[in-house]
Amino acid sequence: MTVTRQAAEADIPELVHLRALLFETLGGEFFNPSPAEQGWRDALATVLVGHLSAPDVHVLVVDGTGGGLAACGIGVVEQRLPSPHLPNGRVGTVLGVITEPAHRRRGHSRAIMTGLLDWFAGRDVARVDLHASPEGEPLYRALGFADHPDPALYWRP
Repeated sequence: MTVTRQAAEADIPELVHLRALLFETLGGEFFNPSPAEQGWRDALATVLVGHLSAPDVHVLVVDGTGGGLAACGIGVVEQRLPSPHLPNGRVGTVLGVITEPAHRRRGHSRAIMTGLLDWFAGRDVARVDLHASPEGEPLYRALGFADHPDPALYWRP
């Protein structure tokens, strides 16, 4: 059985490594920028220091055998304006679940997602959003995720 735990400040270097692996796995220039654009790793480490103790952020990890982390997942709760489809306006977002290749197919992602969904339920969110990779989509659908009815667009200044 996979055991998850809340990430600690000592995990930050491994969390940065796993987040970079997530983007490398997704591929393409959007997710995997050129080496000249790698300052985001230092910024991520700085932000994680404050977020690990924030009440609306939950970072779960699975310890690897022999040191390091085998997997991690990040959940965030955002307070939006209430609406007919979000009566309390609280939305959860899974910002990424990633497992080291040597530790895959052992239930780590499922354990992390189950922990995050329990955490979201305890924070009274009206909906949880995520972006699924082709590899992760079957797990998310098995956990009850469905196609989002709203079109997704983005803008960069």
